[in-house]
Amino acid sequence: MSHSIDFNTQHDHNACIHDALQHAQQICQQKGASLTDIRRQVLELIWQHHRPVKAYDIIEKFKPSERTQGAVKPMTIYRALEFLLEQGLIHRVESLNAFIGCHHPLHPHELLLLFCKKCENVQERSAEIVMDSVKTELKNAHFLAHSKTIEIHGVCEHCQSSSIENHSV
Repeated sequence: MSHSIDFNTQHDHNACIHDALQHAQQICQQKGASLTDIRRQVLELIWQHHRPVKAYDIIEKFKPSERTQGAVKPMTIYRALEFLLEQGLIHRVESLNAFIGCHHPLHPHELLLLFCKKCENVQERSAEIVMDSVKTELKNAHFLAHSKTIEIHGVCEHCQSSSIENHSV
């Protein structure tokens, strides 16, 4: 259950957003939760790119509606983010204090996040073998983890290839 996007090929980002919103609606209906207009818009803003998004970036891009009557308060955005986290629709990227959309919201999971420091895209990987090893270590340490996410920063395959091509010219 790994998700990787080849950014060399044509990528229909609207399809990603559409799928994320459909999954969100489905999950909220199953859980009896409400995907309000504000929560939906916050989720859509997170899915605008495959890069981590900070809360203040969301606040700046948030479009006021007739309901909000003007600028939205930061606490409203933070509450929406908390809701989306609780529903498993987004992930918090601790090292960047940012958020990304979850590629597998219908299946609760622990994850490995691979961050490219050049293009800033993120790959979400389930990495079962790695996470099983972490689970074993936690068990041996008698440590109860509340969440498990491993973040690795480096350079993606696409940027490595681009770097090699640029140096060979």
